[in-house]
Amino acid sequence: MGLVRSRAAALLCGVALGMIGVQGAAAQSNANLTNVTLLERLVIGAGAAKVALNTPQAVTVVDQADIDQKQASSTGEIFEDTPGVTMIGSERTLGESFNIRGIGSAETSGDEARIIITVDGAKKFYEQYRMGSFFSDPELYKQVEVLRGPASSTLYGSGAFGGVINFTTKDASDFIQDGQTGALRVKGSYSSNGNGALVSAILAHRINETFEVLATGNFRRSALQDLAAGGTLPGSEFAAWSGLVKGTMHLDAEQVVRLSYQRWNTDQDKQDYAQTGTIPLNNPQNFGQIDRAVDDQTVVLSYENPASDNEMLDLKVQLSYSDTSVQQRNPTSPFLGSIGAADYGYQTVQLNAANTSEFSGDNWVNYLTYGVQASNQNRVAAPVGGGVITTHPEGTSTNVGGFAQSEHTIDERFTVIAGARVDYSYLNPSQSLATTTPNGQAAFSPKLAALYKFNDNFNVFGSVAHTERLPTLDEMFQYSGTRSANLSLRKEASDNYEVGFGLQSYDLLTAGDRAGFKATGFYNNITDGIRSNPVTANAPYFVNIAGMRLWGLELEGSYESDHVFGRLAYTLTRGEYSQTFLGAGGSAATNASNTRLAGDPLDSLPQDKVVLTLGGRLPEHDFEYGTKVTLAANPIVAAATVPATPMPGGWASVDVFASWKPQSGAFKGTEAQFSIENIFNADYRENLSMDRSKGRTFKLTLAKQFDY
Repeated sequence: MGLVRSRAAALLCGVALGMIGVQGAAAQSNANLTNVTLLERLVIGAGAAKVALNTPQAVTVVDQADIDQKQASSTGEIFEDTPGVTMIGSERTLGESFNIRGIGSAETSGDEARIIITVDGAKKFYEQYRMGSFFSDPELYKQVEVLRGPASSTLYGSGAFGGVINFTTKDASDFIQDGQTGALRVKGSYSSNGNGALVSAILAHRINETFEVLATGNFRRSALQDLAAGGTLPGSEFAAWSGLVKGTMHLDAEQVVRLSYQRWNTDQDKQDYAQTGTIPLNNPQNFGQIDRAVDDQTVVLSYENPASDNEMLDLKVQLSYSDTSVQQRNPTSPFLGSIGAADYGYQTVQLNAANTSEFSGDNWVNYLTYGVQASNQNRVAAPVGGGVITTHPEGTSTNVGGFAQSEHTIDERFTVIAGARVDYSYLNPSQSLATTTPNGQAAFSPKLAALYKFNDNFNVFGSVAHTERLPTLDEMFQYSGTRSANLSLRKEASDNYEVGFGLQSYDLLTAGDRAGFKATGFYNNITDGIRSNPVTANAPYFVNIAGMRLWGLELEGSYESDHVFGRLAYTLTRGEYSQTFLGAGGSAATNASNTRLAGDPLDSLPQDKVVLTLGGRLPEHDFEYGTKVTLAANPIVAAATVPATPMPGGWASVDVFASWKPQSGAFKGTEAQFSIENIFNADYRENLSMDRSKGRTFKLTLAKQFDY
């Protein structure tokens, strides 16, 4: 696939040069804001609100139209064309985890802590052997922000080595039309692969000028799904309920109080224990089947006061509760032992408080954001009949952090962002464990970023960030047999550097069109990296290795006009161990397979990938159509699986889609979406995934909104 990379690079360079060439002739202002590009979407999770193109960080905003067009049946499908993001594990509902910029592995405990995930600001975290890390349904959300890189640690918490993913749930105001009291929206979807189906209903009602409420319920199901190479994906059948109730109270013209409750639930008997990848029945590591019920709940109470008449006050306070529980019964494999029939879970209470003060002069403005975050997380691992699961230690994690970020803009051209954060974590293991000594550590995460706009069309940016990740309960207190806990485990540290540029142009090919392009190069040096130690006796389960280096390039482009649109995403990630890490598994073969020499590539690298979307619009008929082409290169390291399936190589996949959303007439409020995924039934295995690709899939969605 080297030819793919060279052609993609040439194409992207051509786009950039073309836009630079026309920027002098392009209009410096454009009153037509109808055709807003992907890079002109508002980013609210990186400090003062700004569009993605003018943010000195790699940011992608996925909006409601994107989620609808993808007809996503899992949260992982939302990110298929987001540069730098790879879904790992499997495509099972309970088997998805995230990888950002080469950070993230479905079989490594601490990797879930290297990427921060929030739902309406509430942190979500889950870690369990052979399970994914996030359980939810895309129907609950209207927007997702992906902030790539450790610079996000300032506002969201130490250790965001890969970045931050922010999910935002729907609001009643998203559906209530001007002059109306409420709306009822019903929706149904069908997927040919596995006879998957979705039934959804949303009720949005404005009770009075002060209070409005939204209630939504969803049921999604699927039978076993077909693989492109033939056969089915074991364990891919599921049935899940989800819902959201959110009330919004406007205390006055600006002060807002929100209270929401979200729940996702699935209960499946005789489910494959291993959800992150298929393990054949004849393999000695097969874990058999189990009855498993998963329940995820999130409660968020928030208060916002932007206080436009007081430049010193823009206050946001939030109290949240997250509860993710997994109940397992009736395992069929004795190999599981005590980890089989057991109850697992994480319950987290979190308080966030932040304020932004504005200072300004004749040609400058400064936004100073400062605040505190505090949380207490309880980790549960309780075998049926009593006992202790030493490989999934129970305990509590208490975290307190304070941060400040100054965003200073001069003459609307030069922006400097400086920030720092201090976090303290106190790990308290369960008294039932062999090692019960609590451990407390602190982390410091400073950053400096700058962006300069030469004109309305071109900007350059760069940043340097340092962040530290504190060990988790699992990493510090896990033990088994002669493999011990490690109370001397040190925090990880990451130094990250980014440079890039952004291009923007108006009236490029036709009146009113808009185009944007952003390129980001990064280098990330991780020291004291925490890794499981593959030894059999007299050594800790987790150890600090010397370090790792990651670097790469992310390119994102978007074009919008009345009749044509296009998007382009390119990801290149490289990484290596900076010093030798010796394995010792008891045999020469095992020792060799577990040893990593200085300069060896990392095992968690995704494939280089280009995703190109091209489409057209018929505005007079409210019709949109297009195709998405994904090209992946040969992997630098072909990630092995247990057992080994055919190694991944370069591959190509093509999807087509169409939608009809009439804005007037008898069918106003009706929506129809149609797509064919993997139209040529390409058989491939994406690197970092343990399963082959799913086969050709037809999807159809019909929705209707009734206003009153």
